[in-house]
Amino acid sequence: VQLQASGGGLVQPGGSLRLSCVASGFSVNHYVMGWWRQAPGKEREAVSCSSGSGGNSYYEDSVKGRFTVSRDNDKNTVYLEMNNLKPEDTAVYYCVSDSARECEKVYGISWKTAARYDFWGRGTQVTVSS
Repeated sequence: VQLQASGGGLVQPGGSLRLSCVASGFSVNHYVMGWWRQAPGKEREAVSCSSGSGGNSYYEDSVKGRFTVSRDNDKNTVYLEMNNLKPEDTAVYYCVSDSARECEKVYGISWKTAARYDFWGRGTQVTVSS
């Protein structure tokens, strides 16, 4: 299994970026896919979680209304559309996958728990600065 994230870059505040995560070794259609980020000097945090098979998606409070996760099952790719970017969104963003089918708590474990995810891709740097 491999997850390859791309699409990061330097953008001005208020700008947009779309991150892509190409998966290999499994089909993204059926499984939980997520995005996490880690800013300099801070702990990594969950950004979004997308359930498999068209299930529910969830977002961290600070990105709600600005970030949207989507999938292209034919391309086995998950996207994170980021709009109205803020300097505090600056971080390395990681694509993650889970063997569960839904983001809702599995065995009492929240989607915001890093240990839940089986695979992590290499990160892509997002810098929001004027």
